[in-house]
Amino acid sequence: MKRYINNYVAGLLVSCGIAVAFTSCDKLDEVPDNRSEIDNAEKVAQLLTSGYPKSSPAVICELSGDNLVDNNVVVPATHNGAYSAWHDEAYKWEDIMNYSTGEQDTPYAVWEANYQGIAVANHAIEAMKQMSNDPAHDPQFSASWGEAHILRAYLHFVLVNVFAEAYKDEAQSSQDWGIPYTTEPETVVNVDYSQPQYRKSVAEVYKLIEQDILEGIDLIDDSKYKVPAYHFNKNAAHAFAARFYLFWRKYDKCLEHANAALGNNPASMLRKWSSLNTNTMDTRLNDYNDEKAACNFLIQPTYSIQDRMMSACRYCINNGKKFDDDEDGSKTVYSTDDILYKGGGPNWTGYVPAYAGNLFIWGNQDYGVWLFRVYEYFEYTDKIAGIGYVHMLYQPLTAEETLLCRAEAKLFLGDREGAITDLGYWTTSKMVETPLTQSGIDNKYGGEPGSQYVDDLHMQEMSSEFKQLTDEEMRVLYCILHFRRIENMFEGLRWFDIKRYGITVHHAYRGPQEDEIHHDWLKWNDPRRVLQIPNNVINAGYPSNDRTDPYSVNQDGYQTKPYTVAQ
Repeated sequence: MKRYINNYVAGLLVSCGIAVAFTSCDKLDEVPDNRSEIDNAEKVAQLLTSGYPKSSPAVICELSGDNLVDNNVVVPATHNGAYSAWHDEAYKWEDIMNYSTGEQDTPYAVWEANYQGIAVANHAIEAMKQMSNDPAHDPQFSASWGEAHILRAYLHFVLVNVFAEAYKDEAQSSQDWGIPYTTEPETVVNVDYSQPQYRKSVAEVYKLIEQDILEGIDLIDDSKYKVPAYHFNKNAAHAFAARFYLFWRKYDKCLEHANAALGNNPASMLRKWSSLNTNTMDTRLNDYNDEKAACNFLIQPTYSIQDRMMSACRYCINNGKKFDDDEDGSKTVYSTDDILYKGGGPNWTGYVPAYAGNLFIWGNQDYGVWLFRVYEYFEYTDKIAGIGYVHMLYQPLTAEETLLCRAEAKLFLGDREGAITDLGYWTTSKMVETPLTQSGIDNKYGGEPGSQYVDDLHMQEMSSEFKQLTDEEMRVLYCILHFRRIENMFEGLRWFDIKRYGITVHHAYRGPQEDEIHHDWLKWNDPRRVLQIPNNVINAGYPSNDRTDPYSVNQDGYQTKPYTVAQ
């Protein structure tokens, strides 16, 4: 394994800021990116470019999920503190409080950036209404009309999956608090978004997301973009729709949109790892983040310190540990190195072939392995002083993830062989030469639920609408979830799979000044699976998520009710 040593210069970490709803004193009746009057189609298109968020929930979701382990536990000689204080709170599933407004990757950064993007979409939609009687059918505006609605749908989708329960079914999700779904520009100060007409249930949010998707998706026109990969182009829009319908368990619609994104030859859409230029870190990154690569449906530039968090090596992908006092294995910390990189799969042994030579470790450490894709871009504002902006590029929508969405949809539609075929495309794209078969899947994922490669799922407990799968189908599902875990590491999407399948997560942690190791389990019905609303927003008067009691809806709005844990 190669080592890569980087001497970081001090960075000026700033968040982009435009006035956003849910703060107590911002002026909300201005165009959200401070442009002058939006009075033609070109200005509308330019406005929408500022609607793509500069923050991602990846760090929060990775810390909450099961990809990262505490090195203070598995490497007893280490006594590292967290890179940021709130990382400890996220890893312990506590309310995240210890951050400042200007920090990157925090709950507030995610909330603010996504609602800023929603405000941009709403202002663009309103401007088009003022300039055209029928923007959806007006050649000047139709493409921007489509982009604005898809963007608005996507940003609400991110927020509801971070700050609310996973979708379960119509009955249960109508009782779960969601988020405000905003569709109008702000014209007054201090709107009370806690009112029922604004804050919707999870079920209502999903229906509104679908409305925006249906309004916009057929209007997307790639020819209107200078660089389509930085916008909701056709493939990105269909990939988002495929993921949305998968999470909503409308598998036929997921399949329809995944097919539209992947085309007739899905193998040709996947990343060409064999041709990746590995001469330097910069060339690796440039190849991986190439806006012309067919696999990169959507590229999201962010301000993020995920790379620096990994280099601090408190919470990282790492080897595991089995505790001596643990006879039944319940306190085993599984090696996420094995699960994600080097533990083999149903048709390969050892390292994922595509990752050979692309894994790095900081300095002379023996822990904290990372894939090159998390390496940061640094933009100097003053090279002599060594200050500037830390950037990271995410690919929130890719051909690979869409292919795995399609495999999951096919499985639940009864097409197990079709699902395996799609999984085979994925392994081939990762430079695996051995064909994927059901027997290989059976051998790899035939263990007991909760073992290293077999997730502890609680599908029927989450919702009786989940289809009962046969043993063979369940092993294919375990394979899909494993491949999704590998594909989506660093992106945070594993956390959403944990929530929607009720996967049990075990975290062990030990503070830098502690000898005792603490163990905690996040069960399928644990209310801590809903991340807390940002404290900045709560302090401005917005009601917090009750992470001990759920909410029900009645004609007067949202009221608390006693929480009964299902047995």
